[in-house]
Amino acid sequence: MEPGSMENLSIVYQSRDFLVVNKHWDVRIDSKTWRETVTLQKQLRHHFPELADPNTYYGFRFCHQLDFSTSGALCVALSKAAAGSAYRCFKERRVTKAYLALLRGHVQESRVTISYAIGRSSTEGRAHTMCIEGTPGCENPKPSLTELVVLEHGLYSGDPVSKVLLQPLTAQPEPSGLYWALEVLGRSCGDAVVHVLSCYPKGRTHQLRVHCSARGHPVMPSVSRPVHPIPSCLPWTPAGAPTP
Repeated sequence: MEPGSMENLSIVYQSRDFLVVNKHWDVRIDSKTWRETVTLQKQLRHHFPELADPNTYYGFRFCHQLDFSTSGALCVALSKAAAGSAYRCFKERRVTKAYLALLRGHVQESRVTISYAIGRSSTEGRAHTMCIEGTPGCENPKPSLTELVVLEHGLYSGDPVSKVLLQPLTAQPEPSGLYWALEVLGRSCGDAVVHVLSCYPKGRTHQLRVHCSARGHPVMPSVSRPVHPIPSCLPWTPAGAPTP
C-alpha cells in the first residue's frame, strides 16, 4: 500500500448531506502545524474545494475521529444540520465501530465475546495505561464487551497470526452488525484496516488492544496502538498458501 498523498483519497459514499472517505493509514485528520504536509482536511480541500465551509475552523465537519495510524471509513457532514444529526447518533450510542486487525497467534475459537472489565492503571510509571479488572493497581474498572470473529489464520514473518474482525460493545452483541460490517469490508475496502459505520454502541479507551492482549493475542505489529494498517503492507501469508 502506498503512503498517503494529496491525490490518493478514496471516496466510499457521497450524498447531499454526507461524504464518507477511506482515511489512509498514517495520515492525521487535521493539524495546526505546517510540518503536516498531508492531512485528511488538506486532501478534502484539494479534491472538493467547493464543499469547504469557511465558517468552520478546518473547513469540514468531521463526525468522529480515527487515530493517525488507523485507516478506514470516516464520515464528514456537509452541513450544520447533517453534523447535528450525526452528533446525536454518536451521543446516543447508535453507532457501530468494527476493526480489521492481525493478532499474534492462532485464535482457536471462530467467534468469541471478550468480557473483561477495563479500568485505568494507577501503577507508578504506567500512567494513562488501561488494564483489566484484577490487575494490580487497576482503578474503576467498567464492564466492557468485545466481539471477535476470526476471518483467517496465517503467518507474519514466519510466526502464526490471526486475521480478525473486532467490534467494541457496551451492551449485548448485535450479530447482524458484524455481518453487515463483513459485507462492507469484503465489497469495498479489501484488506485495509477499516472503521465501519452503521449504528450501535461504543467501547472503552483502548478496549480492543487491552482485550486482545488479555486473551494472549496482542494486536500486530505494535501493541501500542489498538489497530494498524494490515495486511497489505505486511508480509502476510494465509494458512495453506506457499511461503515465498
